Amino acid sequence: MKTKIALMTAVMAFSYSFAQENSHMKSYSQKIDSIVVSEKSKMNEELDNVDKMFQEKKITSEEKQSKRAEIAARYQQNINDKVDAQQNELENATKEMVKNAVLGRRDSVLWRKNEMQLGTDGVKLKLASRKKTVKDYLHSWQLSVSLTGANLTSKDDPFKFYNQDSDVKNTIINSTNTTLRYENQLGGFTSPFFYRIGLGFRSDRFTPKYDKVFAQENQKLVVDDFSRGNLRKTYLNNSYLMIPLDLRFVLNPEYKVVDGVKYLDNRKSQFSIVAGVYGGTRLFSTIYNRFSNEDSRRIVERERVKQGLNNFVFGGKFGVGYGGFNIFIQKDFTPAFNSDATLKKKYGLQIGIEIANIDF
Repeated sequence: MKTKIALMTAVMAFSYSFAQENSHMKSYSQKIDSIVVSEKSKMNEELDNVDKMFQEKKITSEEKQSKRAEIAARYQQNINDKVDAQQNELENATKEMVKNAVLGRRDSVLWRKNEMQLGTDGVKLKLASRKKTVKDYLHSWQLSVSLTGANLTSKDDPFKFYNQDSDVKNTIINSTNTTLRYENQLGGFTSPFFYRIGLGFRSDRFTPKYDKVFAQENQKLVVDDFSRGNLRKTYLNNSYLMIPLDLRFVLNPEYKVVDGVKYLDNRKSQFSIVAGVYGGTRLFSTIYNRFSNEDSRRIVERERVKQGLNNFVFGGKFGVGYGGFNIFIQKDFTPAFNSDATLKKKYGLQIGIEIANIDF
């Protein structure tokens, strides 16, 4: 009995000292303490009854000692059995925590270190300034970076990628999107639905075909021949301040039970579908020309665009992804270029890859 009590006391002391680092240890300590208090209370009641029977001369002194020894032995065995069960559970949990600490597993209840992942599911960087539970990861701030190929289509052919009739080149990557967004779960802790709202910056770059350039002539934005030297590089850049609103649906949710509550484990890399809308205002647009002539090998011109562009953009988005790697299509419902632009195609259509996520 003394050995068991000593072991129990050591486990309780260790659990209490480690409680600030792991809530499970505190839970085990409380369970063992509850066992001792409960069994001791029951034992005292039976011992009091034996003493009362002796005082009422219902039993002899020898019978009293025999009954007390029997009661003590029975409760000793009860405590031993229950402490052994908790001790085995504690040992298994301790081994798991050590394994997690050595191997750096991310499926423990608490995830407390900054972490960067680079793999087939993209780049994910998590910045954890405090201990975070499974519940905490159901809502987060994220910084996402996307690379896209921006095309121009017509109103009649809204989803015609790499349109050969367009005045601009069809480029694989000519646009970037950087967004700071907030994500939160919709519904209960097991719901596969999440919403996102954020603030972002979008930059689209268009290069005319056939060594032509963008130009502003007679209050019009046109695509014209370049005749002032050897053209090295040219493009028109549109920059927008964006507000996206997305709905994300997890296709293969994984769950974790913590303290009897079931949660969707949002730390896991899972397949998902994203659909949403976005709106934005144009910040600035610039025509860039770099060329050479007989007087200079490098001449750079930058001109702010004042004609031919709409100041606002509105569109929709649809994508599929796994972890931090997402492929999506964005379609501008409003044209980027207005009636003062002589372009054949004026509606933006983008196909892109979300390559990085930073979770705060």
